[in-house]
Amino acid sequence: MYIPKHFAQSDTNAMQQLIRDPGFGTLVTVEKGVPQANHMPFFLDDKGRLQCHVARGNPVWQQIGNAPDVLVIFQGPDAYISPSWYATKKETGKAVPTWNYQVVHAHGRASAIEDPVWLRQHLENLTHQNEHRRADAWTVADAPADYIEKMIGAIVGLDITIQRLEGKLKASQNQPEANRLGVKTGLDAEGTDSARAMGRYVP
Repeated sequence: MYIPKHFAQSDTNAMQQLIRDPGFGTLVTVEKGVPQANHMPFFLDDKGRLQCHVARGNPVWQQIGNAPDVLVIFQGPDAYISPSWYATKKETGKAVPTWNYQVVHAHGRASAIEDPVWLRQHLENLTHQNEHRRADAWTVADAPADYIEKMIGAIVGLDITIQRLEGKLKASQNQPEANRLGVKTGLDAEGTDSARAMGRYVP
């Protein structure tokens, strides 16, 4: 990923937070020289390992046995930036549209896990991550034991050791203060959740 210095995100905690929230990423693998992409929820454990699962019928878990190096992409908010928001546009006319966004790339090595104990714990972790704020939070134990056992038999886990994290936060940091203020105002006026979220990152 191309990362100019002013857009580089070096805060590991911030990158890990983006992985955990919303926790949905794109797993990129290579099979016989051809890139493959799978989209799924992930759980980042306290030791910095990424965990997910796929349907047993998905060949990716077998493919990583021969090509374990993977890339997982997590995306935060993003928004179109209009040049009409820049104060300097009114002064010189020298402005073009761009796009602000936040992204984290996790590079690592994956291994397939078929152990039902590991898979059960993974499902409990992933469920808690997404349910714990709900008043009527669902847990794995809420479903019949034989049903869960059957579901676990239909999936394979992927355990990814992260070797490198790359983060990019493009939030108009390269613009003068007057332009950044215009961007914040413009994003707030857009009214969408993504635009407002992006606006909070503009310095």
